This record gives sequence, structure tokens and C-alpha cells, in this order.
Amino acid sequence: MSTKRKTKKQPTADDRLAWWREARFGMFIHWGLYAVPAGVWKGQHIGGIGEWIMRNAKIPIPDYEAFAEVFNPVRFDAEQWISLAKEAGMKYLVITSKHHDGFCMFRSKSNPYNIVDATPFGRDPMAELAKACRKAGIKLCFYYSQAQDWHAPGGAGHWEENHPTKNWHGYTRPLSDFAKYLETVVKPNVRELLTQYGKIGLIWFDTPAVINKKQSEALRDLVHEIQPDCLVSGRVGHNVGDYGSMGDNQIPPGRVTGDWETPATLNDTWGFKTHDHNWKSVDRLLYLLVDLASKGVNYLLNVGPTAKGEIPGPSIQRLKAVGKWTKTNGAAIYGTTASPYPYEFDWGRITQKPGKLYLHFFRWPKGRFVLFGLRNKVRSARLLRGARAVPLAQTRDTQAGMVRLEMTLPKKRPDRHVSVVELDIAGNARVDALPSQQDGGRITLPAFLARCHVPKTGRQMVIDPRSGTTTNWHNKQNWLSWEFRAATPGTYRVQVVTAAARRQPWQGGHKLRVTVGRRSRTGVLKAPRPSDSPRAQYHPEYVSELGRIRLDRAGKHRLTLKAESINNTARAGIRLVGLELFTARSR
Repeated sequence: MSTKRKTKKQPTADDRLAWWREARFGMFIHWGLYAVPAGVWKGQHIGGIGEWIMRNAKIPIPDYEAFAEVFNPVRFDAEQWISLAKEAGMKYLVITSKHHDGFCMFRSKSNPYNIVDATPFGRDPMAELAKACRKAGIKLCFYYSQAQDWHAPGGAGHWEENHPTKNWHGYTRPLSDFAKYLETVVKPNVRELLTQYGKIGLIWFDTPAVINKKQSEALRDLVHEIQPDCLVSGRVGHNVGDYGSMGDNQIPPGRVTGDWETPATLNDTWGFKTHDHNWKSVDRLLYLLVDLASKGVNYLLNVGPTAKGEIPGPSIQRLKAVGKWTKTNGAAIYGTTASPYPYEFDWGRITQKPGKLYLHFFRWPKGRFVLFGLRNKVRSARLLRGARAVPLAQTRDTQAGMVRLEMTLPKKRPDRHVSVVELDIAGNARVDALPSQQDGGRITLPAFLARCHVPKTGRQMVIDPRSGTTTNWHNKQNWLSWEFRAATPGTYRVQVVTAAARRQPWQGGHKLRVTVGRRSRTGVLKAPRPSDSPRAQYHPEYVSELGRIRLDRAGKHRLTLKAESINNTARAGIRLVGLELFTARSR
């Protein structure tokens, strides 16, 4: 008989990610000492996000430490917070255990600068949240700033008295000091977080800054060593995490490959600010939830509690309204994967499960609705709210080479925010690979679906995998082409959607030529209007009218986009998001 002890099988990446892929929707909480000044220092409203006030206002360490002496969140109620998350339909919670200010929001034997030992509150809110999460069936997860630390020596951005301004703008100490910081501050903290509170869903690292790849890998391995099932976020650095993280409030223009999450705000800040009242509407929040799910991206929506421990009233109101929607329509979000169509629709979005498609309508058609390109047999259709059956018919337009699903929808929309129709289909979804004209007459040609034609030498254009926009398009030898299907011939308006470079104003002046068959249209990108897409709120996009072009027939077409001249003063070149073609009846 063998005396060898059986070793426990280590979880695979799919094992770790199973719950997270099912969840789709989580609550982010930014809470710390920064809730005390709440965006105000020495009587002045400080620009930027609330949790960065120490850096943005250049508050010296002794002055910032004084906030701990008055931080006493007596109205904090862990069960109330978790109850709100559950009512909203959120499945996991990520809370800041240590942000860039270096203050630990948990009991720490390795760091006395923590909420238990340094404040009059004297309690460990993480322990109370862990208990409430277990009771409610919500995954507890921790945010932890592994590189930036404005308080501890060796942390990136650390403030020093002899360099009171220089050190706010970059890392100036020897990298050996940062390595020591990782060993003496970060790793002991991470070990405490993973051994004091039971099972943890994930560690949400942030802003890698000066960390190198080996150090990122060591942190990931430490997490997996202590809790093999615990996920590590992509912001651990160098693409070594278990899943990817989009930029803050970033929304991709179409379906993405792999596992991704977007952290997003309810207003414009993460940590609480007294003067930020730019709250997103319930319509906007549900749009973002649906939009991200349709692209295979989790939605991590933030709340910023006050120094008293209260979640602001406008946050509570909106999350409860979101919860009323998820209670009825959650089947169209939880456990779904991205739409089989790689592009957006002007009427709404699609999510899917095996044998099911969910059509989310932002704009209700009020009667006849047509979906092109779905090749599966549709057995039935029903409204999720009210479970009412929807009449349907499937046909093929041989002239256009397009399959049609036509449904007759009730004139009154079932849901005031987003109405969902569930399709029961035979097999896994199969759709026409080419962009197709959809209900309303629009043809959407996103840059990420284009074929790139680049020179063998010189500057070559590429498509950024996260934003989906063209980058490095600085010379005329680069151009794009698409194949698509049109349901109707006619004259189409051509709109060009471009993006501004990060933190830069929009720059145009490029002369572009669109060609379909023997017809061309040339125009200069100028006098654009800001895009009203929610995707463009924090990552601005602009719409330029290029003119009109005629499609002589229904069916398959090829469109090319070339630059006749490029404005050389535009540092970012042409940052194309995509083209949109509209018939006269397009909405």
C-alpha cells in the first residue's frame, strides 16, 4: 500500500474564473482617510478624484496623518452595505484595503498605520464585511495598491520633506528601496488580507508604476500560494494577472477576446467628494451594465462612502432602481457571454447563453422589428418582463444574401429602462460574420473589424486591442477596408467617428476618401460634434460628416477608407473609431 500523500489538485485558470464569469456585476468601494477632507483642502475644492487628494493638493504626511485622529465612521453598518449590493444584483464586492495614501483599512500587525490602531473607530470593518458577505452569499474581494504609496518609504510617489514637490511627480528613490518596500510592507499586508478573513474572491491590485515583471509574478504567486482559488487582477502589472482590466470607465467599442472587467464610477469620483453631484442616471447605469455584458466585460460599479461610514443617498437610490431591473432581467446578464455579433446596434445589445439569445432594447421598436444575420432556427421568443410570447418569422433575402428574423413586438415597451426579449434557438448561436445593415437602416463599420493595409516599411498603423481605435496612422500608405452586407440600395450619409488622444484636444484636418465600388466621396475631418455615446463620456469621441455615397444594390459590398492627406500637426494622427452609414430613414 502506497504511503504517498495525495497532493491537492491546483485550480486551473478556468476553475478560478468560473464564479467571476457567472457574476458579471460587482460593487467597488473606495473608502479611506480621504473621505475626511472629501475633496476640500484649506477651504479649496481640489480638482481630480477624491482619493487622490493627498497627491493633488500636495498634503504633507504629518497633515494627512492627522485625518486618522478624527476618522470615526460610527454609522458604518456592514450588513447594510452588503444588503444594498445584493439588492442591486451585485455578486461580488471589492473594497480598498489600502489605497495610494498608504493607510490600511484593516487590522494589521505589520503596519500600525491602520484603522484599528490609528483611529478612534478602533474596529476592523473588513472583518465585519467578511461576516456580512458570507451571510449574503457575496464574494468578498480586496483592492490593494501594490506600488504607489505616498506614505511609506520606498513606495512609488513617496513624499519626502527634503523634496516636497518633486516626489509627487514620479519615483526618485533607488529601485532597491522599492524592492524593500515590497518585502516589508506589501507582502506582509497581502498575507494578512488572505489569512484573516476567510475565502477571498480576488485581490484587485492597481497602478503597477515601477514594479517589474518578476515582482508582479511574485505577488501573483504569493496570492495563489496562500489561497489557490483567489483571482489576481490584471493591474498587478505586465499582463500576468488572471484577467484583464480596462481603463477606468473605459468601454470597448465591440466584443473583446478573453476575460475583462471595467471599473466605473457612479458620478465622476471614486472616493467621496462633497461637491461631486454629477450622478449617472439609472438609464445610463443599465445601459453600461448591458453594454459591457454584451461585449464579455464585467461591470464593477463604485460607491464612495462618507467619513461617517454612509453610502451617499443618490448612490443608494440608483442602485436600488438597478436592482429592480436585475431582479426581472438578471437571466440576460448573469452567466452570459458576449454577443455573437462583434459590433454594436443602435437599438440595443445582445447577450447569450447556450441555446439562448437575449435582445436588450434601449430603443423600443413599437411593432415590427427585424434582426439580420442570425442563422439558427428560432424556436420561440418571449419578453422577460411578463413572459409574453412574441410572434416571429424567419426568411431569407436571396437578393441581399441575408437571413431575416422578423418579430412583432407590442407597441408599449415592457420596461421603462431596458426591455429584454429572450430567443430560444437551436444550438449555439451562428451569425453572418460580415457587418450587416440592421433595423433602422444603419450600417456600422468599426475600425477593429477592418482589414489593415500597411506598407512593408515605414510607420505602420495598428488597431489598439482595448480601445479598438487606429493608432500610428500618420502616412497615406496605411488604409482600411471592410466587407459588409446592405439590405437596401440607396443613398447613405457617411459619418466618421474619431477619438482624441489621451488628455489631448481633438485634432482633425485629415482629408479622407471613402470608396464603394465605382463611387467615392472625399471630405475633410473638421467641425465635429462630440459623440453622445456613453462610451465617450470619459474617453471622448467625435463625429464628422463626410458626405453621401450611393449603394446601387442590396447585398455584399466592399468599402475602402484612404487618407488623401494627413494633418502632420496632429500628434496622434488619425485615431479612427469607425464609420457609420445611414439611410434616409435611419433613426
